[in-house]
Amino acid sequence: MIGSHVWVEDPDDAWLDGEVIEINGEEIKVKCTAKTVVAKTSSSYPKDPEFPECGVDDMTKLAYLHEPGTYTGGILIAVNPFKRLPHLYDIQVMQKYKGAALGELSPHPFAVADSAYRQMINEGISQAILVSGESGAGKTESTKMLMRYLAYMGGRVSNAEERSVEQKVLESNPVLEAFGNAKTVRNNNSSRFGKFVEIQFDQRGRISGAAIRTYLLERSRVCQVSDPERNYHCFYMLCSARKEDVEKYKLGNPRTFHYLNQSNCIELDALNDSEEYIATRRAMDVVGISEEEQDAIFRVVAAILHLGNVEFSKGQETDASEPKNDKSRFHLKTAAELFMCDEKSLEESLCKRVFVTRDETITKALDPNAAALSRDALAKIVYSKLFDWLVEKINVAIGQDKESKFLIGVLDIYGFESFKTNRCLTAFKAMLNMANVVICQHVFKMEQEEYEREAIDWSYIEFVDNQDILDLIEKVTYQTELFLDKNKDYVVPEHQALLAASNCSFVSSLFPPLPEESSKSSKFSSIGSGFKLQLQSLLETLSSTEPHYVRCVKPNNALKPAIFENNNVLQQLRCGGVMEAIRISCAGFPSRKLFHEFIDRFVILAPEVRNKSYLFSGKKDDIAACKKILEKSNLTGYQIGKTKVFLRAGQMAELDGQRGQMTRHLYEGMRREAASLKIQKYARRFLKRKAYNNLRFSALSIQASLRALSGRNELRSRKRTVAATVIQTHCRRKLANLRYRRLKEAALIIQCAVRGSNAFGELVKLRMAAKETGALQDAKDKLEKQVKELTSSLQLEKKLR
Repeated sequence: MIGSHVWVEDPDDAWLDGEVIEINGEEIKVKCTAKTVVAKTSSSYPKDPEFPECGVDDMTKLAYLHEPGTYTGGILIAVNPFKRLPHLYDIQVMQKYKGAALGELSPHPFAVADSAYRQMINEGISQAILVSGESGAGKTESTKMLMRYLAYMGGRVSNAEERSVEQKVLESNPVLEAFGNAKTVRNNNSSRFGKFVEIQFDQRGRISGAAIRTYLLERSRVCQVSDPERNYHCFYMLCSARKEDVEKYKLGNPRTFHYLNQSNCIELDALNDSEEYIATRRAMDVVGISEEEQDAIFRVVAAILHLGNVEFSKGQETDASEPKNDKSRFHLKTAAELFMCDEKSLEESLCKRVFVTRDETITKALDPNAAALSRDALAKIVYSKLFDWLVEKINVAIGQDKESKFLIGVLDIYGFESFKTNRCLTAFKAMLNMANVVICQHVFKMEQEEYEREAIDWSYIEFVDNQDILDLIEKVTYQTELFLDKNKDYVVPEHQALLAASNCSFVSSLFPPLPEESSKSSKFSSIGSGFKLQLQSLLETLSSTEPHYVRCVKPNNALKPAIFENNNVLQQLRCGGVMEAIRISCAGFPSRKLFHEFIDRFVILAPEVRNKSYLFSGKKDDIAACKKILEKSNLTGYQIGKTKVFLRAGQMAELDGQRGQMTRHLYEGMRREAASLKIQKYARRFLKRKAYNNLRFSALSIQASLRALSGRNELRSRKRTVAATVIQTHCRRKLANLRYRRLKEAALIIQCAVRGSNAFGELVKLRMAAKETGALQDAKDKLEKQVKELTSSLQLEKKLR
């Protein structure tokens, strides 16, 4: 119809919207914003006239499924901006999304993480967030954002000296990226391994532990690198390390090593390998890897590089091989020194193979090509063992909580790989694409199985069964050049024995002795068989959790900001099953609840369900209660299974809205009742307080009067007592003074008499002594007179002579 608004296909912009201005049979002319196009009626689709110009947040709410959006039901479509946008992921944004219902605010990884956390807390079910997308679509960054938000919600406050679990998980990323990430055609920092991070929580929803599960490292990249890709970052970091480290490991320019120079891409503009080496060593310190262990790790990395430079030529024997020249022997010797094993034994393990039969042991020489493949197999298994050791060491440092009640797993799925030809398709990349198809298939199969288990009528819902695609991936013909060689990835017994006997405890610990049966099975275990086991384990884990989805989209292949390639994005949405998920979500029952959970959550919508007739434990009563609630809610199109209620898209939100309205209504009544009670409380308190104050005032007045009377009586009594005491004091003083005077006079009389008697006796003695002194004086005078006379006579006589 002329004047109708439609969507028409366009080779440049994928889809254009415009108004029909002319109809010519099967063709229509549409006037678009930038141009006028002619299209067939069969290739045009109606446009919702109420469709907002800025788009919608949830594509399941579209009137037509061919119109764009950002949410796909519970699936978040995250577009890589190819630049840092810190203002979209700061703490203020986290606070904004905390507790907000999914779809209430703008689409954001925080909204998905919050939804998973709330569902875990409210329903007691472990959750999983699956992050998928093409290589370079931003899966790793989205995973980091999800983990940051979970750390914000469940982070435990720790002291300054102890790092929290979430900090340890985030701090381990540089180590895993150094040894597990590489540059690919479409991404400079592509994860070449699958990572499932389990964040473990206690009963209160606080993070109590964590574990990192990795699966299927791309081992073939160690030995074979396509141009313009790079090998794992750690090799280039070590070649750009400090001078003393480079000399210690006998390294040099990366272009001199076979495992690195297969590609012309050696350096990256946005990555300084020297600085990254220092940052990686620092991260190793943080996660608890000692200096000795770090030295052993990089010694093994250097040994792999030297091992790759060992070339082989024909030996003296038929079909035998040996190191090609002195350069190869130098690298062989250096690798043996770094592995701390015997050089001759290392050479024999590469150039010979031992076959053990029932009767004898046969040693077979390998030709140069087979020896090179043996060398590559050794390099791959050593690197794989080293990576597994790092993951185990990180898990020990993080600390797992064996008693955790719930967990939220964040799965960083491999990036899709698509090429015009399959010339560079390795076994890893083939199974990489297969993993994505299997997981998408698993999601839809889970829907089917649950509908059948609950006896839900889903015959009108057309699920696309991808089993034919899986069979095709396993049977399709690929260009097989080196394809089988890249899939030869098993443990050679000679390599196992050689490195298990290494003088380096670290190297020998990477190759513990295996039981005989285990060693036999591992010998013939290829990438494919190991991949299937790991994929099955992953699917079992996902089946035990409630899944949430983040589909990362790469807006352009140039990896630059502000460029949006419509056709490229549309292809990713189609290949990633987004459009199919929208259709199934709209046609099916994306929301479901167990009977008792549904009743507990929405019983407020039908209060009569609380009556005794609905409170029996039988299933029929649960079904009746659920039906009553749904009838009161005026919903249609839902189905009730054997144990769950199945709701169409948007009905859970509608029920929550009605529940919110009812809750607000009840809350308003409760608020008014509470206000009335509060007014009554304050009125009663006022009256009681007034009566109390009156009684108190009267009691205080009486007490004051009585205390005043008692005080006055006490004062008079004390005055009398003081007066009596003063009188007594004066009387006692006078009597004591009189008695003292009398005693004093008597004592003086006695003293005078005694002193007089003593003086008289002394006088008599003195008189007698005086008499005796006079007689002695006379005798003395006489003697002196006689002496004088004799002296005179003597002098006279001398003169005379």
